[in-house]
Amino acid sequence: MKILKIDNGCGYFRKVADGDWFEIDSIDKHALLSLLNMYLENDAQMDDPSENELSNEVHKIVYSNIFEKLAALAENKPTFKDESERLYIDELKKYAPS
Repeated sequence: MKILKIDNGCGYFRKVADGDWFEIDSIDKHALLSLLNMYLENDAQMDDPSENELSNEVHKIVYSNIFEKLAALAENKPTFKDESERLYIDELKKYAPS
């Protein structure tokens, strides 16, 4: 599933899997969290900004930064997920249905 794409020199993102595309300069903190969750939970794909030209400077800055952060996370994805799950394990056990 593709979560970031470059089309006609502009960057786009999805708020939900298989949802509509939105210009990257309209992203907010809720959309960023959704993007992160989609990235961690799925086999997410992203267009590489070094292989596709972004003519809009704002899109170039925002898209490149998000791409770099997610790409860096890819190297540590299993570790990140394990640490996140361990962080909340006590709460999950406490509130899980018995």
